[in-house]
Amino acid sequence: MPDGRKVTVLGAGVGGLAAARALALSGAEVTVLEQAPEIREVGAGLQISPNGTRVLEALGLGAAFASGPQPAEAVELLDGEAGGRVLRLDLARGRSGAAFRFVHRADLVDLLADGARAAGVAIRLSQRVETVTLGDHPPRLRTAANEELECDVLIGADGLHSKVRAALNGVATPVFTGQVAWRATLPGAGDLPPVARVYMGAGRHLVTYPLRGGQLRNIVAVEERGRWAEESWSLTDDPLMLRVAFARFVPEVRGWLDRIERPNLWGLFRHPVAARWQGQGAAILGDAAHPTLPFLAQGANMALEDAWVLADCLSGAAPEAALPAYQARREARVRRIVEAANANARNYHLSGLKRDIAHAGLRLVNRLAPGRMLDRFDWVYSHDVTG
Repeated sequence: MPDGRKVTVLGAGVGGLAAARALALSGAEVTVLEQAPEIREVGAGLQISPNGTRVLEALGLGAAFASGPQPAEAVELLDGEAGGRVLRLDLARGRSGAAFRFVHRADLVDLLADGARAAGVAIRLSQRVETVTLGDHPPRLRTAANEELECDVLIGADGLHSKVRAALNGVATPVFTGQVAWRATLPGAGDLPPVARVYMGAGRHLVTYPLRGGQLRNIVAVEERGRWAEESWSLTDDPLMLRVAFARFVPEVRGWLDRIERPNLWGLFRHPVAARWQGQGAAILGDAAHPTLPFLAQGANMALEDAWVLADCLSGAAPEAALPAYQARREARVRRIVEAANANARNYHLSGLKRDIAHAGLRLVNRLAPGRMLDRFDWVYSHDVTG
C-alpha cells in the first residue's frame, strides 16, 4: 500500500485493532473509529490457538503476548451428568508447533490497542457511525454527531450488526439456533489446572477454563431451548435459570453455578457467511464477514487471520485488485470452520443411545490412539497465514 493512503477501520475489537496495526506498519495512515467511550470488551475468555498466535508474532506482539496469557495443556470432554472423562486432547501432542493460550478478552484488546497506537494508529472513541455510503466515489461515513468522513479504504470490523456488511450485501436475517448461552467468571485461587473442560449433557454443555494464571474461572454454558433470546452480549439473566438448566450435572458444576450472581445471556444465531466481503473501496472481516458459533473457539483467531491477510493483500496492490484477492484467500477456509463449529454443537448435546455409542467410541479412541482426535483439527491449528 502506498505510504499515506488513508484507511478507516470501524471497530476497536480484536480484528479491527490487528488490521489497524498491520496496515500502519505497511505505511498506511490509519484511523480506528470505536462507538464506545472507552476500549473495553464485554465477555471474558478466549482461546487463542497456534494459527492466531502466529499472527500476533508476525505483528511484533508475540513476546508480549507470551509473557501474559497462560499456556493451555489440554482439552477434556467429560460426561456432565454421570461424571467421568470421555476424551482428553493433549495439546502438546499437536503438530502445530505453537502454544494454545487462555486469554482474557480485555487483555488481548489492550495489547492490540497499545500495539496499534505504537504503530501510529489514531483511535477515536465515542464515534457512532450512522450511515456507510459506497459507490463510484471513495467510501463515505456519517457519524451520530453529523460528521461526514471520507477515506481511501474502509474496513468494517464492526461485528454482527456491521453497517459495512449491510452496505455491501444488504441486511441479512439470522436464524435462531434454538440455543442460548450464559457467560460468567468466578474468582479462582490461582491453582486452576490449565485445561479447558467441556461437560456434556443432553441438550446442553458447559465449558470452563482458567484465566489470568488461574485468578479467574471462565464459564460458558449452553442450553437448547425453544424460547428465543436476544443476540446481545450485554444482557443479564436470573442465575436461577442457569442453575435449573444444569441441575442434573455433576456436583462440581452445580457448585460453580451456585456462586454466579449475574450471568450474561445471549441467544445464538446462525448467520450466513457474507456473499460479498469487499467492493467499492470497502472490506469486512471477522464477525462482520463470517459470524461463527462459539463451539470451535475460532472467532478471534479467524479475525486475526483475516486482519493479516487483508493487510498483506493491500500492501502489494491497489484496492481494486487487493480486496478481491483478500476474499479469495479467506472464504473457503472460514466456511469450513463455520461448518465445523456447527457440527461440534450437535455432538456436545447428544442424548440417549446415540450419546452412549458416541461416548463409548471416544473413550476407545482415547485409549488406543490418544492423538488421533487432535489430528482431525490439524487443518485448523497448523494453518499459517503469515508464511
